[in-house]
Amino acid sequence: MRKYLLDTHVALWMALDSSKLTEKVKQIILSDDIKCISIVSVWEVAIKLDKNTPEKTFLELEGGLPGFYRVLKYNNLLVFPMRNAHLMQISTLPKHHKDPFDRLLISTAIAEKMTLITADENIQKYDVPWVW
Repeated sequence: MRKYLLDTHVALWMALDSSKLTEKVKQIILSDDIKCISIVSVWEVAIKLDKNTPEKTFLELEGGLPGFYRVLKYNNLLVFPMRNAHLMQISTLPKHHKDPFDRLLISTAIAEKMTLITADENIQKYDVPWVW
């Protein structure tokens, strides 16, 4: 069984049933494989909702953070905790990307031997298994 880690935007698009998701990603989400979202992504969503971020994706998210959690549960996504190994891994990453949330997701995927599901081309520059 494979383990996947969804990037924040992928989880949001999933919550919104967005046409931006590729067929491959939709198949993974519906599969019996292990699918996770990092607590870091949940934190990012909470921050952006609290700031009333004008990004359309956040404005369309119904039910705020509790609604986001319901979608995660409905789709059998495990909320994965942040561990020391993830933080230690960050120091080994090249500086392709400055976003601290994305760097934590990359380090989590590497440390936990997960495949990252992302459309972010900057993340795809790292030596981390990814799919889109």
